[in-house]
Amino acid sequence: MPVWADLRVKIEKTVQEENPMKNVTVYSSNTCGYCTEAKKYLDSIGVSYTEKNVSTDVEARKELMSKGFMGVPVIYVDEEIIQGFDKKRLDELLK
Repeated sequence: MPVWADLRVKIEKTVQEENPMKNVTVYSSNTCGYCTEAKKYLDSIGVSYTEKNVSTDVEARKELMSKGFMGVPVIYVDEEIIQGFDKKRLDELLK
């Protein structure tokens, strides 16, 4: 097994074992590459999340704007907020 695959399995196992009940919400859009990368990463480590697509959901767009954000991705992990796709910060919050 390649080293990176082994590391991914360890991260996935750690995240699932230590914090199976994190509430993760990803505000995204259809044309956002960073949104796609964030969702792929969460999928790869086995983290379930709620996606709120501001391209197709007017209420999600209004909700995001009412919180002071004009761009995506915006990722909530419980009450913590990450603006943009910051994998290091995401890993910290998922631990």
